[in-house]
Amino acid sequence: MSNSDLDPETNLSLVDGPVENPDITPTSKEAVELRPAKNWLSGTLSQKNLMALTGLFLCLFLVVHLLGNLQLLLPKEAAQWQFNFYSKLLSENIFIHLISYLLFATIVAHAVYALLITIRNRRAHGTRYEYDRRGVSSKWYSRKMGLLGTVILFFLIIHLRDFWYEVQFGHLPIDKDGQEDLYTLVVTVYRSGWYVLIYVLCMVALGYHLLHGFFSAARTLGVCHPRFVGWVRVIGWIYSVGISAGFALVPIYVHFALS
Repeated sequence: MSNSDLDPETNLSLVDGPVENPDITPTSKEAVELRPAKNWLSGTLSQKNLMALTGLFLCLFLVVHLLGNLQLLLPKEAAQWQFNFYSKLLSENIFIHLISYLLFATIVAHAVYALLITIRNRRAHGTRYEYDRRGVSSKWYSRKMGLLGTVILFFLIIHLRDFWYEVQFGHLPIDKDGQEDLYTLVVTVYRSGWYVLIYVLCMVALGYHLLHGFFSAARTLGVCHPRFVGWVRVIGWIYSVGISAGFALVPIYVHFALS
């Protein structure tokens, strides 16, 4: 065999049939069979899917949290006893403690996934999110999810400082039944007009955030079928407006009716 029959780079024969690349590992039959499962798993655990799942879990929490807060709309004495009793039940329930850890982890995960997706989208489009031309076909709040999420995150930090921190590490007054008087703490905080104003504005941001997030999660998880897209839209609007308006109503009522 002459030198011309050899590949000058690999020094392998060019006339003895195809040459396998030694750097490529052959794919086994088992690997080929497992590929659909791996693709499904990687898709299920993608950042967008995890973002949607954590968001839906937080949506469920908001419903439960709002139901607890609506007790503050009862007549004063009934509201004080029931709200304090409700708070005591939650604080003494080990299952609720476990859920609270999951809740905090979900909030952190949701924020992290949102940040990662935002960074990835900006790199992919090569421009800042708000300066592209998607405004032609999308709502403004869809293009400002990062800003809305940031507002909600800062509000959440303040909210946890004023209530959760005080319950865990502060010194709450005691009501006439010997229970920690969280009701009085809430009323005291909501006496501040500035706090109520900021609260209501943040609930507006929450409403728009939920509105886009609900539709986005439905599309990501594949439940926004053309036959049901109208129902998904109606449910999304009812949920988003109901949650944000319900939370905003409580401090407004407490401030003007009980202060």
